[in-house]
Amino acid sequence: MLKFCSHTQPNTLTQHIMSHIPEAKARIVGLIILLLLGGWVLLAYLPLIAWAVVLAIATWPVYERMLVRKELHGKVTFASILLTLMIGTIILTPLGYGLHRLLHEAQSLGQVLEAAQKVGIPPPEWLGKLPYIGTWLIQSWQEALGNAEAAKTLMHWLGNSGVLSYTKDLAGQLLSRFISFLMILLVLLFVYQHGNSISQQVLASSRKLFGEVGVRYALHATAAVRATVNGMLLIGLGKGLLLGAGYALAGTGHPAILGTFTGIFAMIPFAAKLIFGACSLVLIAEGHIVEAVALFTYGMVLTLIADNYIRPILIGGAVKLPFIWTLLGIFGGMEAFGLLGLFLGPTIMAVLMSIWRDWLSDVNTINETS
Repeated sequence: MLKFCSHTQPNTLTQHIMSHIPEAKARIVGLIILLLLGGWVLLAYLPLIAWAVVLAIATWPVYERMLVRKELHGKVTFASILLTLMIGTIILTPLGYGLHRLLHEAQSLGQVLEAAQKVGIPPPEWLGKLPYIGTWLIQSWQEALGNAEAAKTLMHWLGNSGVLSYTKDLAGQLLSRFISFLMILLVLLFVYQHGNSISQQVLASSRKLFGEVGVRYALHATAAVRATVNGMLLIGLGKGLLLGAGYALAGTGHPAILGTFTGIFAMIPFAAKLIFGACSLVLIAEGHIVEAVALFTYGMVLTLIADNYIRPILIGGAVKLPFIWTLLGIFGGMEAFGLLGLFLGPTIMAVLMSIWRDWLSDVNTINETS
């Protein structure tokens, strides 16, 4: 009897294992199919989810401080809604004001163009003050825009060149971006409410897949995202203050508002050029050529220093990432993923650098033991 069992038990075990192999393969194939279907369904919303996660990681310390307060202690839903509304207000208020000013200036431009069709567009006073070519520029301006017929021709060209269609496309894009931002806020609210459980699940999954080293990689990625956001805020604040002072010295109108907009745009590398470049053009149109050149030069030098040196140092110093890899992560990430790559680039580089250091440590340990 024992002899028979000793021969039949391994065969039964082998048959049992072999019978479960097709089942395991089917599960893996089914899982892959479900993951692909889920990614396909969420493909259009993955960038929005990523933005919400970035905002949640960057503002999580603020959220935890809110929950500690006696007024909000234990009120997770109320604290989540309050912080989400605060973030939405902080982002939408300056953008809404800028859009309002843009529409106001567009109405003024429309009135100027309407009047120009009757009497033409007079040349600016500073144009005639330019040495050597001032007289020729005035004559050329008068021939091209200085009479009603020329102005009507220009208006007709603008209407046929697609400028109006571009304006309609811009309005559609603004509406689409606004709806996307509301979706980001909705996902952000969910992340705040369930952030603790989500973080525990992520750390548990990282530990199961990669061991304790996976937890360290996840923490490095979180630190890189938070360092990137902090670097953005510090760069934006510093450039906003310094260029605001430059606007005041150059004699532009509303230097405080311009400095605020510059600070917002300065969070994106080299985007502040749009503001101080436009201000320089306005100063040239008003005849203040020296001030315009000085403001543009000052802004370019400040932008090059802040974006090429200070920002990588702020981000790389927090996650112990070398300067060159931080710089390449910022620009390479934006090249690959757009604005979202500003956060993903340094994060990926930080995790890769952590893996590289672990690899070198293991190699050194093996060499020492051998």
